Amino acid sequence: MKIYFVLCILISLFLSTFVAANEKLDQLKTFTQDQGDWLTTNQGLLVSDDNNQLKAGPRGPSLLEDFHFREKMTHFDHERIPERIVHARGVGAHGYFQPYEDFSEYTKAALFKDPSKKTPVFVRFSTVAGSRGSTDIPRDVRGFAIKFYTEEGIWDMVGNNIPIFFIQDAVKFPDLIHSVKPEPHNEVPQAQSAHDTFWDFASLTPETTHMLMWVMSDRGIPRSLSTMEGFGIHTFRLINASGKSRFVKFHLKPIEKGVHSFVWNEALKVSGQDPDFHRRDIEALIESGNPLEWNVGFQIIEEDQVSKFDFDILDATKLIPEEDFPIKFVGKLVLDKMPDNYFAETEQVAFHPGHVVPGIDFTNDPLLQGRLHSYIDTQISRVGINFAEIPINQPINKARNNQRDGRGRMHINKGKVSYFPNSLGNNKPSPSAQGYVSHHERIEGWKVRERSASFADHFSQATMFWNSMADWEKKHIIDAFSFELNMVQDQGVRSAVVNNLLINVNETLAQGVSLKTGIEITAKRSSVAYKKASPSLSMDKKSQSIKGRKVAVLVADGFDFAEYGNVSKTITDQKASVVVISNKAGFVVAAGGQKVKIDKPLENAPSVLFDAWVVIGGEASSKTLGSSGLANHGLKETFMHGKPVAALGTSSKLLYQNNIPVDINQGVFSKYLEFGALFVEALKRHKYFNRSIESIDA
Repeated sequence: MKIYFVLCILISLFLSTFVAANEKLDQLKTFTQDQGDWLTTNQGLLVSDDNNQLKAGPRGPSLLEDFHFREKMTHFDHERIPERIVHARGVGAHGYFQPYEDFSEYTKAALFKDPSKKTPVFVRFSTVAGSRGSTDIPRDVRGFAIKFYTEEGIWDMVGNNIPIFFIQDAVKFPDLIHSVKPEPHNEVPQAQSAHDTFWDFASLTPETTHMLMWVMSDRGIPRSLSTMEGFGIHTFRLINASGKSRFVKFHLKPIEKGVHSFVWNEALKVSGQDPDFHRRDIEALIESGNPLEWNVGFQIIEEDQVSKFDFDILDATKLIPEEDFPIKFVGKLVLDKMPDNYFAETEQVAFHPGHVVPGIDFTNDPLLQGRLHSYIDTQISRVGINFAEIPINQPINKARNNQRDGRGRMHINKGKVSYFPNSLGNNKPSPSAQGYVSHHERIEGWKVRERSASFADHFSQATMFWNSMADWEKKHIIDAFSFELNMVQDQGVRSAVVNNLLINVNETLAQGVSLKTGIEITAKRSSVAYKKASPSLSMDKKSQSIKGRKVAVLVADGFDFAEYGNVSKTITDQKASVVVISNKAGFVVAAGGQKVKIDKPLENAPSVLFDAWVVIGGEASSKTLGSSGLANHGLKETFMHGKPVAALGTSSKLLYQNNIPVDINQGVFSKYLEFGALFVEALKRHKYFNRSIESIDA
């Protein structure tokens, strides 16, 4: 009887556990709701238009009374705590901006007046889609946000490494990011656009096409943060002291280094070998005395020139070709110091495109207008209402106002007056005649949810981008689209990308993707092919310098010390870095007895982490490296990725045993070709030898 009683209790406990588990599932179901047929606000109000903000006329400013936009964007801004919703993974650095001359003809902003004055800056680079723990090297847009600590206050230039954006109106931003983030039913994939929801959204939103071309090009996988361009994206205004207004696009171009990227196969391997590659790279450059440097430029458009464009300069999916409006370089941006604490500086820094100084003003770009609301709201959610008092965000000119209290308040305000006007505090602080004044622009229009007809062309500039690419760049774009679409499961989405978007960019592009994906082309181009090209968009250019590049120099016991010395001098004279690699750790001994410290053993030095490989000669050394699987693989892989390889003296046999042709035009050198200036020139052309990734069996 006792045994029976115990058994009943055990069965009862088991059943109660089972029932409780099911009750919990039932409880969760009460919190689950279907999407439903009709879109409403959180208050249950039916929404008539979810594609456009409420504006004063199709091209007018957005209106603050747009409760649907504010509810939608505010909810989106508060979806993550405390990680940034977008641009979560970042790396920052301190530096300065210095103008080349007085540019007060164009703007009254003080930081552009005195060539002897350096304005402190903090720059945060970031990926967009991934979380803080994702890799540095996904195919993605890179944020390029600059905080200028000017004598007149903070100016935040919050840009990217691509001059345009996916969408035209900020009301679509939550949709864009929801589509590219991990899918909500299973939280995958991380930091990738290669999945159904992103391409579903893109295929149904033709305005994304131009941006897709950029991201699917090698611009989406930059080799180094120091070798990518920066852009302000939007059209802003410059205002001079007399009140004259001009439109402006902001540009940043690397000084000397040029623009360089990974090839896709290489990027995949770097993500596995070192997901922190960009973070390590920027720190190594700065600590080795190679600061990151960019030319800062204005692309200036006079007000009476706007009518000459065949697109709307307020459309953030469009760029202004440099051939039509050359960039006027106004100064240099230099980053030369890493933060002392990642959290206190890089993580807590808070940017906002609405932080401007006199001489810089906004336009009616509906994407920019939405950002002016969204960013301040995001920072309040992420770091609190007093985020401006966090040290990294404080202006160098002291803030003085009547704002009080709130979470995280750091300032202790004395006195009993916290309002204006006042007589008890002698009306201080009071407005200043030198204070910020918005551009005097006439505004009128009906309240509408419309998009200007001037925003309607979604394919011409995407075609211009394609027309501007070199053959190898076009191949990489086809490969990128194909890789992404081959990861998409839904056949309807796959077909829509090719037949709704790519066919309207270029038939060769669509056909190339069709061949690699098996997606049938069923549509025809909807308009006459756009013929214009902008050569400045291509990366098929020789850079001016190899400064900051990393060259792996392979040696083993018995290496030729004289050859090693010549190679090291050639590379370091160009301000590039030599990383000594061997089949072991510790020290390596030359044929003449000289000892050299090994920086990394082969096991910890995959080829993808370097810009070139050089194998030093020496009978014993060549024999050891020639029998090393890692050395042979690294040499083949370097060649496959389009980077210069050199095998000098007796080590040249490694080229032949790996079927690597000795060809200076392909950046391959042996004992028959002089190591020196030719190698430096090949390294400047890093990855642009028009070589196919399939040209050698990897």
